[in-house]
Amino acid sequence: MGPPGAGKGTQADRLAQGRSLFKLSTGDLLRANVRAGTPLGQRAKVIMDAGGLVSDEIIIAMVRDELRNRPLRLLLDGFPRTRAQAEALDELLAELGASLSAAVLLEVDEAELIKRLQSRAALEGRSDDNEATIRNRMRVYAEQTQPLLDYYQAQGKLRRVNGLASIDEVTAAISEVLS
Repeated sequence: MGPPGAGKGTQADRLAQGRSLFKLSTGDLLRANVRAGTPLGQRAKVIMDAGGLVSDEIIIAMVRDELRNRPLRLLLDGFPRTRAQAEALDELLAELGASLSAAVLLEVDEAELIKRLQSRAALEGRSDDNEATIRNRMRVYAEQTQPLLDYYQAQGKLRRVNGLASIDEVTAAISEVLS
């Protein structure tokens, strides 16, 4: 977990390699649904273009479909983002005979996040990474995520990792948490 630009996707890719893990990225899942023009994707596009976080209902529906067709040794990238999503994930995993072992939070300050996202926007041409949208995403993230952090902290599953360290150092820290 972590704010937009914290390195969740980078770390999930690195951690999934060589570990027989399936990486489930809600960002990738959303973009795939938008590209395919699915009804959920169309609804998500409007929200994403405005810089908002896609509703729990849409995200949970996409994740539910994906998890039912995948192995349960997985890394979740960008999901859950709200307490409601976390509770729905717990219910879904319980239905599938599994549970979440840890929730890793990548901590990065806002100035660095803005710098990273602006660089990514320039490199990838992502319309959801302009400065106004970035600032709105940060605000929405902060408002919606604290209850999620409290939820996992209360379960003893929240693990904090310094996301400002080098990519290799962050990977090593997360690997230690997951071992």
